[in-house]
Amino acid sequence: MISVERVLVVSRPVAEVVAYLEDFARAEEWDPGTVRCVRLDDGPVRQGARWLNTSRFRGRTTELRYELRVREPFHLVFRGENETVTALDDLRFADEATTTRLTYRASLTFRGLARLAAPFLRGEFERLADGVADRLPEAAEAWRP
Repeated sequence: MISVERVLVVSRPVAEVVAYLEDFARAEEWDPGTVRCVRLDDGPVRQGARWLNTSRFRGRTTELRYELRVREPFHLVFRGENETVTALDDLRFADEATTTRLTYRASLTFRGLARLAAPFLRGEFERLADGVADRLPEAAEAWRP
């Protein structure tokens, strides 16, 4: 398993940051690895909502089906899966007056032969997490509901 964590400060109130991030389709705006992300169901975003995320990593394109597993005022968890990996994006929010402290943790658990490559991929996932840390605050601050 590979886990990366970043703590970010977003210059918006916590409720607005959660509202922005709970729609995983917006990962196109803040996740440098996401090429496309589309909602698979309709209606308001709620626990159980699903998305199809297309990502590019090391020159290869892969798809994961994501589901919103936890939707609480200060906590979101998305779980993505395909045949070789399970991804968990755990976002925890802290209200700091007019700003939000976001702790973003991404974990990847590989299956089959892909498990053998995991130790060699850590550096690249760290770089992707750095990209999230660079892009996410600006994207969330620019969003208008």
